[in-house]
Amino acid sequence: MVLIMRSLTSPSRASRVLRADEPGRPATPSGGARARALAGAALTPLVTGYAIVAALFALITATAGQSQFSTLGVLVAAGPGWLAAYQVPLTIAGQQIGVLPMLATVGVCVLVARTATAAAGRIGCRTPRDAVPVIAAVAVAHGMSGLAVSVLTDGQRLGAEVATAVLMPALLSGLAAAAGLAGPCGIAAAARSHLDPLALHGLRAGALGLFALFVAGATVFAFATLLSAPTMVDLFTGNAPGPGSGLGMLLLCLAYLPNAVTGGLAFATGPGFTIGQVSVGTTHFEGGPVPGLPLLAGMPEQHALWWPVLMLLPAAAGVLVGWSVRHIDADPRARLRTVVIAGALIGFGCVVLGTLAGGALAGGMADPVAIPVGLVSLAAFGWIAVPGGLVAWFGGPHARPERPARHLATPTRETADETADHPDSEDTDSGTGTIEDSDEGSDTDTGDFDTAEDFDTAEDFDTEDSDTEDSETADEHTDRAEDEEYAEDEATGCELPDQDSADGGVDGAAGGPDELEPDTGDDPDAGTGPDPRDPADEPPER
Repeated sequence: MVLIMRSLTSPSRASRVLRADEPGRPATPSGGARARALAGAALTPLVTGYAIVAALFALITATAGQSQFSTLGVLVAAGPGWLAAYQVPLTIAGQQIGVLPMLATVGVCVLVARTATAAAGRIGCRTPRDAVPVIAAVAVAHGMSGLAVSVLTDGQRLGAEVATAVLMPALLSGLAAAAGLAGPCGIAAAARSHLDPLALHGLRAGALGLFALFVAGATVFAFATLLSAPTMVDLFTGNAPGPGSGLGMLLLCLAYLPNAVTGGLAFATGPGFTIGQVSVGTTHFEGGPVPGLPLLAGMPEQHALWWPVLMLLPAAAGVLVGWSVRHIDADPRARLRTVVIAGALIGFGCVVLGTLAGGALAGGMADPVAIPVGLVSLAAFGWIAVPGGLVAWFGGPHARPERPARHLATPTRETADETADHPDSEDTDSGTGTIEDSDEGSDTDTGDFDTAEDFDTAEDFDTEDSDTEDSETADEHTDRAEDEEYAEDEATGCELPDQDSADGGVDGAAGGPDELEPDTGDDPDAGTGPDPRDPADEPPER
């Protein structure tokens, strides 16, 4: 027991614990540990995704009534199935299938993001630069795996093109890994530091609006499916008899559920979608044959006049966006710019969703499945920008433009009376004259300015008043200096030189300034002029 306590309380052990637990300074992993973490981040999603696809294929094949189970066949088919999860178009007997399940794509992206986050914790990623090796390892591994699958299935009944098999897995896995590392490695914080606050609010509002539009599409799809529940049951019974076929059909419908919801979003915004010869929108309808999938049980057979009412759903999404940004700034124009940024993000999101949801369908009667991404994007932007802009403009505060504060000495009756009591202050260099005290009531009596001319007059008054104060201060200094000179002359018995000589007169020009002579008091003319020492003869104080 003593040895255990001594080992636990030894300085060396305590220091090691403190260094390991110090926040912000994780222990640097060794080269082997770092390599293992990167290998796990790259290979774990590959192995897990392939295993899940192979298990599903085996389950469906084993439970189907008219199929023969083959382990090798399942393992071979799982490769193209894994590519389909990364939105790689497949070819079956020379026909391309581009409508791929979006739910599988969401699943593999979430798996990659979680694996990258775990790897970042093991190797101690703290900066965006630390995230680069993880993202690169994940993207390269997925690209090489796609290349391997496309090469192995070349010439087979089920395969994929080499270029798309390499690029699409690498692109989607890299984006998913970056999303998983955005928080731990500071990628999101670095992006926020380079963005304007209004842009950040706009991005958040755009994410909220895109989710609201997706919910609107889900509402439309759910409503149509509930109204067509008997048709869905008939399609399950007729096209997927038996438990194995029914399970396979159910999994197929679930995998394509986000595709159907995206179609409902396109329908609610207005432009709609097309499946082969069928074109459906809130304002138009063109019928034709559709595949017998239970997922499409809610497809209408004719146009209904009440369909435009469903456009209130995207309008409600726009109102939600405007309501979420109504208090971010006192300036309504700033809030309006935020709504525009949100609408732009939502339009881009609709382009991505529409592109992933559609594609070729093996040249059959339902080929192609298309969503007009351009029209849907513009329509979504309009449904967000117009209602959201109105709510953001009128639902928030309105700051009045502030005038520049200027302190003006407003001439009032009191200042006019003080000026009348001291007339010296009126004799300024600007020559503004006196301020008359009027009993009739004017702008100077009330301190208000009715015109711009009155405002300029008051400003001139302040300037002249300031000049007058400066002049009075200079005169006071001059009088003080003269008083000191007079006191000094009185003590010495000398008189000041003649003003003409001091100013450069005839005597000063000929022989310089006259010297001071003693004041003997014998000069009879000494008292004829003003005595500078007599206070009565001093100039008036200014």
